[in-house]
Amino acid sequence: MVRLTVLAALSVAAVSAQSPFVTSPYLQLGDTPKLTEVQQLTILWHAADKDATWTTEFQIEGSGSWLKADTAMLRRIAVRNIIPHRVYGAVLKDLPSGKPLTYRVLLDGKQVFQAAATARKDASQPYRFIVTGDCAQGSAGQKALALQMSKAKPDFVAIAGDIVYSRGLISEYRTKYFPIYDNLIRSIPFLAAPGNHDVGGRDLATYPDGLAYYYYWSQPLNGPVPSAGFTPVLGSAPDQAGFRKMAGEQYPRMANFSMNYANSHWTFLDSNKYVDWSRPELLNWLKQDLAAAQSAKWRFVIFHHPGFNSSKAHFGDQWMRLLAPVFEEAKVDVVFAGHVHNYQRSLPLIFKPEAGPWRAIVDGVSTLDKTYDGATNKNPKGVIYLGTGAGGAGLYNVEQSENRPGAKLTWQPFTAKFVSQIHSMTQVDVNGANLTFRQIAADGKEVDRFLISK
Repeated sequence: MVRLTVLAALSVAAVSAQSPFVTSPYLQLGDTPKLTEVQQLTILWHAADKDATWTTEFQIEGSGSWLKADTAMLRRIAVRNIIPHRVYGAVLKDLPSGKPLTYRVLLDGKQVFQAAATARKDASQPYRFIVTGDCAQGSAGQKALALQMSKAKPDFVAIAGDIVYSRGLISEYRTKYFPIYDNLIRSIPFLAAPGNHDVGGRDLATYPDGLAYYYYWSQPLNGPVPSAGFTPVLGSAPDQAGFRKMAGEQYPRMANFSMNYANSHWTFLDSNKYVDWSRPELLNWLKQDLAAAQSAKWRFVIFHHPGFNSSKAHFGDQWMRLLAPVFEEAKVDVVFAGHVHNYQRSLPLIFKPEAGPWRAIVDGVSTLDKTYDGATNKNPKGVIYLGTGAGGAGLYNVEQSENRPGAKLTWQPFTAKFVSQIHSMTQVDVNGANLTFRQIAADGKEVDRFLISK
C-alpha cells in the first residue's frame, strides 16, 4: 500500500506564493480502463499560464534509475473571474503491478516536486479501497476523515458524487478539495462519479468556472456518448464553445466509465436527473459493460443518487432503483451511492420494479435476504446497496440514526444499518474471494462491519 507522510495541516491554504504550482501534482488513473501485464498512472498539476519546460521522471523501487515520462500541457483554462492557468499531465508507463515507485516533476531541469505512489495491483494481489461521498465542503468532518484516510493507506479512493460544494466550481476546488486532500492525492489515485452539486454550476453565464470536474480529472473515456440531453451545458454560445474546447474529450465521455482494479470491475455512472438510463444507447452500454465483466471476482457499481434509502431527506430521489434488475442479472455485488448525508446499508435484495417510464419514485416488490448477517453467513443472496454520503457535508436525519429511540420505525424494510450522527467513510479490504467492509467514523471508531465471501 501507498506510503504516506503524516498529514501536517489538513486545513492548509493553497500552494504558497513561492511554489511553481497553482495546484501541486496529484495522481489519477487516466484513460486506462483495463488491466494489462504492466500498468500506468497519470500525474496532473496546474501551473501559471506561461510557457515553461516541464518534465516528469519516475523510479520503480529497487531499480536505481530514473525514467522519463510523457509530459504535455493538456488544456489552458481561461474563464471569467479566474486567472488563466494550464493543466499539465504526465503518463508513467510500464509499471510492474503493485510495485512502489517515486515520481518527480522538474521545471527547467530543476526538481520542484517529489512523491511516492504504487502501481495498480493485479488480480492476484490483496488491496484496500475507500468509498466516500458528499465530501469537500471544507468542514471539520471532511478534514477529520482525510486524516482517517491517511491512516488507512488505501490503494485508491472512490467518490460517489458531490465531490466539491456547492456547485463544482474551480474556485471551490481550490479552497475545499485540493488543500484538504493534498497529501493524499499526490500518492493515491482518486476516482469519482459526478453528483448534482458537481454539475450545479453548468449555467456558465452565472458560474463561468463551473463544471471543473471535466477540467481537473483524468479517468477512463470508455463511456457512452448519447445523442442528446446529457450533462446539458447552459450559457451563451461563446461560453459553451469555450467550455467544450477546454474540456476536450473529457466531455461528456468521463461522466460514465468503467475500470478494472485487481480482481474487481467498477462501473461509474452519472445518475443526475437529466440522464434517462432507459434510453437504449445508455442502457445497452451499461448491460454490455457488466456482461463483459463476468470474469472479475467482484463487481461494483457507483453513482450519486441511491436507489434504496430510508432517509426522509431525498427520499423521492430513487430513480436509479429502476436499474436493479440489470445489476442483479450481471451479479453485481455492491452498489455504492451518496447524496443522502449519512451511512446506510441495505439487506441483500432483489427488486422487481413496476413497469413504466424513467421516473423519480419507483414502486415494486423487494425480496430480502434476512438470513445474511455479514458475520456467520457471509454469502448474500441479492445486491447490497451502500449509501456512504457522510463524507464531510452537513449530516441528514440525525433523528433516524439507529442510536435514537424509535428510529427504526422510520426505516424501510430493506434497511439493515443507519448511522447519521457522525461523518464516516467506507473502508474495504479485498483478499481474493473475501471482502471485509468497515465503516470508519471521523473519530476513527468503527460503526459498522460486515463480510462477503464467494
